[in-house]
This record gives sequence, C-alpha cells and structure tokens, in this order.
Amino acid sequence: MPTDDRNNQESDSNNPRHIAIIMDGNGRWAQKRYMPRAVGHQAGVKAVRKIVEYCAKHKVEVLTLFAFSSENWRRPEAEVALLMALFMATLQREIDKLDRNNIRLRFIGDRSAFSDKLQQKMAEGEEQTKDNTSLTLVVAANYGGHWDMCQAFRKVAEKIAAGEFKNQAICEDLINQHLSTAGLPDPDLFIRTGGEQRVSNFMLWQLAYTELYFTSTLWPDFDQNSLEEAIKSFKSRQRRFGHTSEQVLNKSVNL
Repeated sequence: MPTDDRNNQESDSNNPRHIAIIMDGNGRWAQKRYMPRAVGHQAGVKAVRKIVEYCAKHKVEVLTLFAFSSENWRRPEAEVALLMALFMATLQREIDKLDRNNIRLRFIGDRSAFSDKLQQKMAEGEEQTKDNTSLTLVVAANYGGHWDMCQAFRKVAEKIAAGEFKNQAICEDLINQHLSTAGLPDPDLFIRTGGEQRVSNFMLWQLAYTELYFTSTLWPDFDQNSLEEAIKSFKSRQRRFGHTSEQVLNKSVNL
C-alpha cells in the first residue's frame, strides 16, 4: 500500500527535536549469547547506524548518544582499551558516510583523557562535517553531567573575574551558553535501554523538562521499531512546563 507523504510529514513534524539515549546492555547482550563482551560492543555500533538513519530520515534535529561516561574508566582495563580501539575504528569508518549524508558530528565531554590520535580524529570529524545541515549527531565521550556543569560554572567565574560581566548577570541562559551543548535545544526525549531506570549523570542540567523513557531492550536489539515505540510514547504525553492542562489545550501559552 502506498504511503501518504502528507501524513508522514505531519508525523515527522510532531517528532521530538532532540533525542538523547543511554545505550545500555551491550555486555549483557553478548553474555546471554555466551560471547565475549567485545562482540556486544560491536553489535552496539550496528544499532547506532540504524538509529542515526531513522533520525536523519524523520527530521529529528539532534541525536545525542552517551558513548562513554566519565565513570566508564572504572571498567576493566582490557575492556576500556577495546572500547577506545572500537571508538577510533568507528570514527575512521563512519565520518565520510556521515558527511555524504549531510549529518553534522559533534562531541561533548572532556577529551583530555583520550589519546592525541583519538582527539585529532574527533576534531577532524567535527571540522569535516561542520557545515552539514541535516541531523546533528552528538557523541558524549568521557562525559558526565557534573563535569559539564562544573566546567560551565568555571568559565562563568573566570569571565566575572576578568570583568566581562557582573555576578548579577548569572542566569539560566548564561549557564546554557557555557555548557558543552551550547547552541543545541535541550532533549525532548531521553531513552535508556537495558532495563535500568536512572539517568546516570547524563545531561543533568539539560534533562530538567525532558520526557523519560526506559526499556528493558538491550541496546544491540534496539532497532527502528523500538525507537518508534519510544517516540509514540513521547507523543502521547502532555508537556506542560508548569502550566495547567487547560492552558496547553487552549493553546494560550507558548511551550
């Protein structure tokens, strides 16, 4: 049966502008299959491709993926080394594809802990894709919400000390301008796979009014149908931002 493009356009227009995902469950996915955890991480990369393709096709503006948290350094040394190698290999393989598909790549997090070679590849990917105007793919690497707020507050404090503005100028907008996500809309929809129901120090400032969606599906099994279910849940919710239901239904406020 042919699809109605008008219906597709209307559906896409109601999609969240920004989706943020904690991709949890790679290791457990592999262990359930009596395979090394490394196989799960490799399967997780394949799942990333599918979700990126879906978001680009359906006009999602920003997709943020929590690839490596500041706490993940506590994992076994061999697994961390494998993740770093996989990160580098994925960048080398995927940046040209992202560029051809008009997708902008952006990284958030403290890069100083990564090797010089990996930092250089991250910077090259951002530079190569900086002018692309389709989906913005944000990869959170060595990222933590506490770190993000601390580095933003530090920058603001330095500018106050330098006389660029006074204490009275500190407000939410000013903090937003100094977060690692500056210039991006806050997430509308947060998804965590793998069954855990917590945000794990991810985008703590930015998630203030985000709709939360938790699923027991392990990340390698999270496909485009799974994402559609999450978006369907998002669309069924009424986002009031402190207003009453009546105000929202009567469209008497701008959300």
